[in-house]
Amino acid sequence: MVQPLTSILRASILRAPILRLRRPSLVRGIVLALGAFAVSLRLGGFPDIKALHSSPWQIVPVLMASWGMAETARCLERRWTLYHAGVLILLYTDLMILAMGIFLFFYP
Repeated sequence: MVQPLTSILRASILRAPILRLRRPSLVRGIVLALGAFAVSLRLGGFPDIKALHSSPWQIVPVLMASWGMAETARCLERRWTLYHAGVLILLYTDLMILAMGIFLFFYP
């Protein structure tokens, strides 16, 4: 019996490495950090410069950025390689996103 295409796609999506929370995933960390960046700017009132404001919901992107930073840190290796250097650069960008989210949380 031939399986329908939707069940095959559903099974392959559930086995995607990004959805396996027990395994470290650099893509998951990047997606969480960029999502937190976009949500944080939107909650802060970004494209209109005169509408910048503080929002109590800004804690959600801060938590997302923290989770993304933790996911990125899980991908660090013990030996120094170029991959290790790339992960460190991504950790620095996650730190900047986290600092921006905290700033927009306290911005009047």
